[in-house]
Amino acid sequence: MTTLFDPVTVGDIALSNRVVMAPLTRNRAPGAVPTPLMATYYRQRASAGLLITEATAISQQGQGYADVPGLYAPEQVAGWKPVTAAVHEAGGKIVTQLWHVGRVSHTSLQPNGGAPVAPSAIAAKTKTVLLQDGVPTFVETSTPRALETSELPGIVDDYRRAAKAAIEAGFDGVEIHAANGYLIDQFLKTGSNQRTDAYGGSIENRARLLVEVVQAITEAIGGGRTGIRLSPVTPANDVVDADPQPLFDYVVRQLARFGLAYVHIIEGATGGPRELADRPFDYAALKAAYRAAGGQGAWMVNNGYDLALANQAVADGADLVAFGRPFIANPDLVERLKRGGPFNEGNRATYYGGGEAGYTDYPALAA
Repeated sequence: MTTLFDPVTVGDIALSNRVVMAPLTRNRAPGAVPTPLMATYYRQRASAGLLITEATAISQQGQGYADVPGLYAPEQVAGWKPVTAAVHEAGGKIVTQLWHVGRVSHTSLQPNGGAPVAPSAIAAKTKTVLLQDGVPTFVETSTPRALETSELPGIVDDYRRAAKAAIEAGFDGVEIHAANGYLIDQFLKTGSNQRTDAYGGSIENRARLLVEVVQAITEAIGGGRTGIRLSPVTPANDVVDADPQPLFDYVVRQLARFGLAYVHIIEGATGGPRELADRPFDYAALKAAYRAAGGQGAWMVNNGYDLALANQAVADGADLVAFGRPFIANPDLVERLKRGGPFNEGNRATYYGGGEAGYTDYPALAA
């Protein structure tokens, strides 16, 4: 029987086990440039089969939080190279999550202090993180402007360039962030997309940007080095769709033709309940739709998994299980899972911003 700790190959990437470190924003990249401390942080967690980095902006326009890293400038590529080298030296594999936040941003983070961009000029009822006197502070997002149709090819090109920059920086691949109420998800869902052009209205139109981004990236670096993250029903960042099942069944059928390394599914509310009474969703049907359309990529599940749930997921046919917050406090989470614990508790006060404290100083188990 396949277990959580058995090796698996996803696309072009061979993994030592099926435990994945999910993306975790930590706000420790001043000026959007990765630091040596980040190399230490990721190296400590390299026993995971796959590390997915914190979300990484594809452009300044795509940034929505203070001190998150980017992949759109030479100094950022240079900053990532020691990170990927450290992970590889420790025997791990690492991909970066490519991110455009869309409307989940603030004018102070945007080029020339402009408004954030979105499918439609609808403000997100959510908050972002700014640095005020050096202290991470939650503030309301700014009202966005609607993107012109003519601007969308440029955003697709930003994704393409960022994917190529990721490979230059030494990453094993990329994950497209199409979840949690950020730009691609905003286009997908009716609550944030009220467009009347070719990118709004029908499911096919609302999924158009996602498909164009996936096509651009897979053409640039290959489907075997490309993954994607989806969150069909999460309310994160004030996003909602009137009928998510047919929307995401359509999305995964479209994804099936690109030969992706994996599809990463957030089940339920990100960081919250795995099932939402007012947003029922059939994840087994979603996977079946992907496979029926010819999708061969690994199926990654995420949200609130512990060892028992993870073992059951693998037994039920999941290829990969992503763990988020447990990796913050447990750099050697794979070994702790093998032993059934014990597990360190994370210090929420140090999750966002700061230095080594609560970042690289969590202890590993004694040998």
